[in-house]
Amino acid sequence: MNTFKKIEQSQVTISELMLPSHTNFSGKIHGGYILSLMDQIAFACASKHSGNYCVTASVDTVDFLKPIEVGELVVMKASVNFVGRTSMVVGIRVESEDIHSGIIKHCNSSYFTMVAKNDKGESMPVPGLVLKTEKEVRRFLTSLRRQEMKKNHRKETSFNTELRNEDLEILRNSHKVELQY
Repeated sequence: MNTFKKIEQSQVTISELMLPSHTNFSGKIHGGYILSLMDQIAFACASKHSGNYCVTASVDTVDFLKPIEVGELVVMKASVNFVGRTSMVVGIRVESEDIHSGIIKHCNSSYFTMVAKNDKGESMPVPGLVLKTEKEVRRFLTSLRRQEMKKNHRKETSFNTELRNEDLEILRNSHKVELQY
């Protein structure tokens, strides 16, 4: 296994025409369907980079910026932005194109953290990244900071589940809850 790979060696692009069967109740393409496609491309990109089967560890902020219509061509581009010891952050950009007008709109961007696994389900080391451009360095550093923020957030939010009087007062005074116990 190479110890380092260039980002373009594992980039993946997929395109799919959006069909009526992909719609939600309002006639737009269902967000869950788009998430499923995003998970597939994240898997393909991470597996291509690591040379191993990969699993989704987490998905960071999925903002649906613009709705996708039936008949539009959805293009997803995935790239490994960051690598840890056994994990990779895959950046995904989702665009849709109205094939009649040629208008392209940015619909979504997200970051999937993927972990490489062997046949026994054990985490496997992944190759490092060769960063050749300022944009690649920026993406790597942004992902590194995001990973650090997630770790800090987990520490801050993993508190004792014992109910304290001050917590109950906060609920009573600041939130739309009615305590009935």
